[in-house]
Amino acid sequence: MSPILLLSFLIGYFILLIGVSYLTSRNSSDNSSFFIANRSSKWYLVAFGMIGTALSGVTFISVPGAVGVSSFGYFQFILGNAVGFILIVTVLLPLYYRMNLLSIYTYLEKRLGFWSYKSGAAIFLLSRTIGSSFRLYLVAIVLQKFIFDAWNIPFWLTIVICLALIWSYTFRGGLKTIIITDTLQTVFLLLSVILSIYYISDSLNFNIRQAFEAVKESSYSNIFFWEDFMGSKAHFLKQFFGGVVVTLAMTGLDQDLMQKNLSCKNIGEAQKNMLTFTAIFVVMNLFFLSVGALLYMFATANNIDVSGLSTRDHLFPEIALNHLNIVPGVIFMLGLTAATFATTDSALTALTTSFCVDFLGFAKKENQNDAALIRTRHIVHIAFSLLMLFVIMGFKLINNDSVVNAIFKAAGYTYGPLVGLFAFGMFTKRAVSDYLVPMICILSPALCFLIDRYSYEWTGYAIGFELIILNGFITYMLLLSTSRTTTQQTIF
Repeated sequence: MSPILLLSFLIGYFILLIGVSYLTSRNSSDNSSFFIANRSSKWYLVAFGMIGTALSGVTFISVPGAVGVSSFGYFQFILGNAVGFILIVTVLLPLYYRMNLLSIYTYLEKRLGFWSYKSGAAIFLLSRTIGSSFRLYLVAIVLQKFIFDAWNIPFWLTIVICLALIWSYTFRGGLKTIIITDTLQTVFLLLSVILSIYYISDSLNFNIRQAFEAVKESSYSNIFFWEDFMGSKAHFLKQFFGGVVVTLAMTGLDQDLMQKNLSCKNIGEAQKNMLTFTAIFVVMNLFFLSVGALLYMFATANNIDVSGLSTRDHLFPEIALNHLNIVPGVIFMLGLTAATFATTDSALTALTTSFCVDFLGFAKKENQNDAALIRTRHIVHIAFSLLMLFVIMGFKLINNDSVVNAIFKAAGYTYGPLVGLFAFGMFTKRAVSDYLVPMICILSPALCFLIDRYSYEWTGYAIGFELIILNGFITYMLLLSTSRTTTQQTIF
């Protein structure tokens, strides 16, 4: 495909987002608007827009590629996600609204103490920075190969361009802008998936009904795996319960996604938002899995050597950009761009919010919308953009997919202590030894790393997504063993 065409599409895409930013922030660009959209977001916009945030560019290319290895087994994890979302609706959201939180980690300060609070906020900053940088890194590689290499633009400048574009439409309006841009980007993502199914089906001489019937009858449609509980990471129980806890941690205990829920005007609208989001999320993942099955069918029908790909993540871009006509290629780039930038812009806003509230104490200021605080917020926003640039360039220097994937997996380890901290605060009435909490939050992932590394060798048990359950449990037990009784009233 022509790099000029793809670049023109990218420029037009961001002109649209910058226009939305101007319209949403021209009447209000204060801190209240940036952090929680003045608590005036419409629940249905939040619900729809969250899809774009939850389904990153990694999901866009990885889930279809994984179908060739694990069929529809990933859907076991999605079912666990759905249960996790329902628990967020019934347990966490009422807690956050009852306490009127701006940052969800403020709960840890009120319940456990200063160092517990700072530990929880630091875990989020670390995890989101690494995770979002990695997601942008993967997509920047695609943009570099198919657009910027044509003009010999260096990779670091590609990243600067991407981050500058994101900064340009988020720095004023923040969450108020993100709610609208995420909704638009989810529309683009949804259209991309549906149209990809249509064009791939058409190339296989299927109509839509025949395509789904072919997927259903194929070997790729196997969902449930019950064999070899000890040695297989794909066993239903591991995938399902891992999905429940991963959702609780990476959505319910994550400032990025919860910040959007807290922008709704009341708990009822926030709960409607999450339940609607859950239904769309499940259906969208079924679409992604169906795209994967159709891609493998297309590869077989056209004698494309899938084994020759360096990673199965390259299957979707390889077929969309090199084996289909120009329209499916543009549609693929639209979906990939929408999924990635919806995740990154949201994360950049949430990182800025968390640092300003949790470490600079904006929520405790008499006037949060003071001009000096707004300037400080702008500086923090720029600083996190630069930090993401340095992290991404670090991934580039490593230049080893297995190492990068290990780093991304390690970022997931950090959410385990958050599970343990919140569980201890909500389900016990004991007081922690607050000064020990930072050490416990480091020790627990370190122990989990060792267990994950040697568990199969020692016991024949392969740890999958349930590692986060173990991580949270170890954190909980370490907190319990160093805790003491208290007569203080606790906050559930």
